[in-house]
This record gives sequence, structure tokens and C-alpha cells, in this order.
Amino acid sequence: MEVLNGKVPVETYKTVKTILVTQPKPERSPYYDLEKKYNLQIDWRPFIHVEPISAKEFRRQRVRPDEYSSVILTSKNSVDHFFSLCEELRCKMSPDTKYFCLTEAVANYLQKFIIYRKRKVFAGFRTIMDLKPYLMKHKEKENFLFPCSNLGAKDIGVFLNENGFNWQEAIMYQTVSSNLSDLKDIYYDVIVFFSPLDILALYENFPDFEQKDTRIAVFGKHTKQAVEERGLFINIKAPEPETPSMTMALEKYLQTSNKD
Repeated sequence: MEVLNGKVPVETYKTVKTILVTQPKPERSPYYDLEKKYNLQIDWRPFIHVEPISAKEFRRQRVRPDEYSSVILTSKNSVDHFFSLCEELRCKMSPDTKYFCLTEAVANYLQKFIIYRKRKVFAGFRTIMDLKPYLMKHKEKENFLFPCSNLGAKDIGVFLNENGFNWQEAIMYQTVSSNLSDLKDIYYDVIVFFSPLDILALYENFPDFEQKDTRIAVFGKHTKQAVEERGLFINIKAPEPETPSMTMALEKYLQTSNKD
């Protein structure tokens, strides 16, 4: 049990009929299996979304993308907004530009914007450390641009600084709270949160939110911390040793709450 303000709330395991997942609805998901197995209604609604930075806003950073010989790309969002801004700024990247992509999926997505045979593309598996051999190889001759959101990416900045890279952060898009006003009078038995920004969005939309009988499910330690800071009670947590995924954590709870 979570301890809040010196008190341990009583977990009643009331029946769950409705769940709100604060993410976009996927085509396939193990959540759909839970929905059928426990006769649930699972709704999907992202609490946050990405917006572009205008060319006018970007110019204030005094960064010109075409002055950099290498670009570090961490997501499809970073790819989209990088090339969109380049077009808006009438900034043409050199055919010799090198692109260092955090994953193979991001590298493949680049094909929407560049011709592979005329460019040099390097891909990792998941983290900046996967790209380390490629980055270190080109460290001395390249200057690197890192397109990112207003949230940045601390681990990448730390890596580049610690290893003495010539690099520049460029904020090209921003993550903001979505308008959730249509949910004002809608109640869910469980709300599933994946990011501290989801919690921020909840309170920006509903400053007087009260948990009451709503069960709170959280993924990750930072999300857990954000929920606790708001004085809310956490009913479902992941990842845990026995429940590494959120769907596994939900099912473990449902096995008790919906056992009848």
C-alpha cells in the first residue's frame, strides 16, 4: 500500500467497468484482450500532444540547421519537425549531411525526406549508447545538431557534453497539454497515466480534480512521483517484478476487483 500523509488508504477493490488510457488508440494492443476477458469499456485519450515551433520562434534561438554537418534524431516527431522547419526557413541540408538515428524505425522513417544512397545514416537500437561507436568515430570532424522538444533529452545532452562533442540543441517542437474539457462530467473507474505531463494536463484542465473512487494506475517512477506529489492514491503500478507491463498490472488488479 502507498502511504499518504501518514495514513494508509484502504484498498476496496471495487468492480472495474471503465478504464481511460491516456494515450492514442493503437491498432493492436493487449488492452483489447483485457477488454473482452473482463467485459470492460476501455477508452483512449492522449492528455498531451506535440505542436510545432514556428519559424519566427525558432529564429530566436539563432540556429541555422544547414550550418551543421550531422543531425541527431530521436523520434519520428523530431524528423517531421526538423524537415518541416528546414522547408519553412528555406534551409537546404547538404547531401553530405550525416544522420544519427536513435532507432532503426527512425532511420527508416527518414526515407520520407531523403534519398538513402545519397546520405549517410546511422541507427541504434534504443538509447544514445547504441550510437556511441558511430558518434565517436565522427566526433572530431563533425558538428552536431540535436533537434528536440521543449522537454529536451537530458541523457543525450549529458553524453555529448561528457564526451566533448561540438553540438547544439535546437528546440523545434513542444509537448503541451490537450484540451480535455469534454471529459468534465465523465467518470472512469480507472485512469492510466504514463507520464508526469499527463498529471500536469489533468490538473491544468481540472484544477479541482478529486480522486474519490477512481483508481489510479501509473507507469514509471517519475509518473508515480508526480501522482504522489498531488496527494493521490496509487492503486496500480508498473513496471514491477511480477508485472513488468501496464496490462499485466491491470490484470492482476482485475483478478481481485472483478473476481465475481
